Amino acid sequence: MFEKKIFYLLFIFPILIYSQKGETINHIYEGNKEADSEKYSEAEIKYRKALSISPEETKALYNLGNTHFNDKNFDEASQRFFQTQKFSKDKTEKHMAFHNMGNVFMKKKDYAKAVESYKNALRNNPKDDQTRYNYALAKELLENENQKNENKDDNEDKQNKDDKNKKDENKDKDGENKEDDKKNKDGENKEDDKKNKDKDQKKNSKKNKDDSSKKKNEQNQKRKPGQISPEQIKSILEAMNNQEKNVQKKINAKKVKGSPVKNVKDW
Repeated sequence: MFEKKIFYLLFIFPILIYSQKGETINHIYEGNKEADSEKYSEAEIKYRKALSISPEETKALYNLGNTHFNDKNFDEASQRFFQTQKFSKDKTEKHMAFHNMGNVFMKKKDYAKAVESYKNALRNNPKDDQTRYNYALAKELLENENQKNENKDDNEDKQNKDDKNKKDENKDKDGENKEDDKKNKDGENKEDDKKNKDKDQKKNSKKNKDDSSKKKNEQNQKRKPGQISPEQIKSILEAMNNQEKNVQKKINAKKVKGSPVKNVKDW
């Protein structure tokens, strides 16, 4: 009885494997038909059914990658091509997977990764003319991009340098303007100080005169009735001196009026 069970299992297991393999191939075949009709969504469903049975089935992975590529889903396509070359033991499949990965990166304008992918494809099939052409094209585009970036960097450096020089010039100009403003302001302040000083002097002079007049008025107001002011005393003294001089003149005039003296000539 035990031997019969072992025989049954050994007999059934290959049938199951063959059945799963056949189902996987059938889904891939149906997916190819949908892809040829450009029904990419339906094709994707068939390929995913195949992978649900055999997750490392390289043909399903590769064809699913092509379906994503044609549907412009480049990120998914790149992932499926990467899985294809990872699980495949066949150089032809590896070459095709790397070649299509290069095509994905060319579409994304990632020329550095495209060059690397085509290089890996050529390692598995150095004689493929299309891969060699794509590899050379990707290298040329990468070199042009690098040159363009270098020129851009040079232009940015030049622009930054020009901006810095312009900024320094503006800074110097601002410094000169500030210095001129300071000089003008100092000159204006000095002129204002001079005007204010002259104004203060005039004001003080007028104040002194006013104070003098006020003082005289106060003295006059404080003088008692009948009291002679210093000015009046000065005037009286001057009048007395003048009167005295007049009297002296009269006295002298009278002295001169005596008998005239004759002059004697000497012969």
